[in-house]
Amino acid sequence: MELSLSHSSSLTISAVTAPCNTYSIQTKIPVNPKCKSFELLLKCSKKGPSLGLYSSRIGSKHAPKRSQRRNSIWASSDIGAAGSDPVLNKVSAFKDACWRFLRPHTIRGTALGSVALVGRALIENSNLIKWSLLLKAFSGLVALICGNGFIVGINQIYDVGIDKVNKPYLPIAAGDLSVQSAWSLVIFFAVTGLLIVGLNFGPFITSLYSLGLFLGTIYSVPPLRMKRFPVAAFLIIATVRGFLLNFGVYYATRAALGLSFEWNAPVAFITTFVTLFALVIAVTKDLPDVEGDRKFQISTLATKLGVRNIAFLGSGLLLVNYIACYIGSNLHASGESSAPLNFCKFCVDLMQILWNQQSAFRRNLMIPAHLILASCLIFQVCL
Repeated sequence: MELSLSHSSSLTISAVTAPCNTYSIQTKIPVNPKCKSFELLLKCSKKGPSLGLYSSRIGSKHAPKRSQRRNSIWASSDIGAAGSDPVLNKVSAFKDACWRFLRPHTIRGTALGSVALVGRALIENSNLIKWSLLLKAFSGLVALICGNGFIVGINQIYDVGIDKVNKPYLPIAAGDLSVQSAWSLVIFFAVTGLLIVGLNFGPFITSLYSLGLFLGTIYSVPPLRMKRFPVAAFLIIATVRGFLLNFGVYYATRAALGLSFEWNAPVAFITTFVTLFALVIAVTKDLPDVEGDRKFQISTLATKLGVRNIAFLGSGLLLVNYIACYIGSNLHASGESSAPLNFCKFCVDLMQILWNQQSAFRRNLMIPAHLILASCLIFQVCL
């Protein structure tokens, strides 16, 4: 028996028996492949050749009986029959590997921080906004993503063994991207980023960008491989992802607007807050990697002090970040000029500087927002 489904959604069923001289009457029956009756036909057709729906044998002369009667059901559909192109499959797989190679979560942080600083600079000088600056801003974002790709990429190249234990889903560790291809990508990122910055943002920003690439390199590459030393490792991360990113983006934005650099309260607050936040990231990022770090003798705060202790330390630093915002705003509102505790004096003085402008922040928004974030953090830690 043969069953065929053509692109015109018509069903053809015929019985195939031993060779014989037959003539048959065949009629195509329109069917809907999605309906229940079509599924019933398929089930019934498996029971034998005598379906009686489609073929009617009249006056057939059977040939001598054979030892085995062959009944077959053949189904085909033009939908998806051509299959997928292997070249397109390879291109798609390579794109997926490259995207995972870039570590998307780091791109989101870089993009969000840069957009916030550019937006801050434009709000302060809205009269200087020009559409011609849009392309320059976009090229700057591409340069930042390239720098980020270089740093996370070169780390994956030198951490293949560790990643096979800690992060086997990463493209090199998973075998989805060769080391040679990874080297081509990181070289491309470095060269492209440096060209964009050098041609558009001047020598000072180019030097800051180069410093970021250098710090990212010595973090991962032997013989220095500073990630082996906990304090040096988290200082590098906090410097690159905190201070250099925020200061550099704001400086470059003001330069593009034709203004000299001027440190003000909002930018000081954003830079300080994000630098401390990056410090928390640097302290806690190795918590899920303890097994591989111990196996390859990478010394981190988590391997030395324990996962639980470092988790509490990171949560405490982040909580201090939120509380500092609240204390600073309240001191500004009350007019106090000194801190009640000596070890908090520097933080409080800094917050007073940040809040010395009446219109710098919306305190009625920021105070409850940071209190809510701090409360959520405490709740999570206590669980």
